[in-house]
Amino acid sequence: MNDETPPEEPSTDDARDHDEWARAVMQGYDGVADAYDADREPAAELPFVESIAADLPDGARVLDAGCGGGRAVLETLGDEYEAVGVDVSSAQLALADERAPAARLVRGDLARLPVDDDAVDALTALHSVIHVPREHHEAVFREFARVLRPGGRLLLTTGVGEWEGETDDWLDSGAGMQWSFHGRERSLELLDEAGFAVEDDSVVDDELGGGEWLFVRARLRE
Repeated sequence: MNDETPPEEPSTDDARDHDEWARAVMQGYDGVADAYDADREPAAELPFVESIAADLPDGARVLDAGCGGGRAVLETLGDEYEAVGVDVSSAQLALADERAPAARLVRGDLARLPVDDDAVDALTALHSVIHVPREHHEAVFREFARVLRPGGRLLLTTGVGEWEGETDDWLDSGAGMQWSFHGRERSLELLDEAGFAVEDDSVVDDELGGGEWLFVRARLRE
């Protein structure tokens, strides 16, 4: 684990630069952190988190990629496993530190996780990949495969249908936010191409209202 590595300098190669987008998401979550944390109700997510942890060995390392304020994953697994949370937002990481003090927290980006190869037994990405431009989702899934050990478990949320949008005032916080994701079929196809065997997927209502999310459980092929 390398928790001292800062995010790399922005790339200028992409038509829609991931780093520029990530900075906007970081600023948005820094601004909306308290409002988002107050509105989060992870009860519907907990069965998925618990199912991922069900067959983990003692001392397993779990990475929450886009951990936010630590709800659902870190607050549930932080005391039992070696839990690591990665997020672009310093404000969100501060909340996670209060909620899950046993977890190891690192500022970082989903497309360049500050984690060694084959370093974790399970990886969760709840409501985080959806903030990455969808043309970069393939690279993010390959990054997940890089850090997971063979046979490692993956739990993520993505869109039921393809969508992209933004707002200047999310949750009446005055902070902007951006979303971008493929629909179910393309997301599952990209996971397969990245080396994951999808075990199941379930549609769950958006806890903040306004739609549905696809919860996907998969295993990295050995």
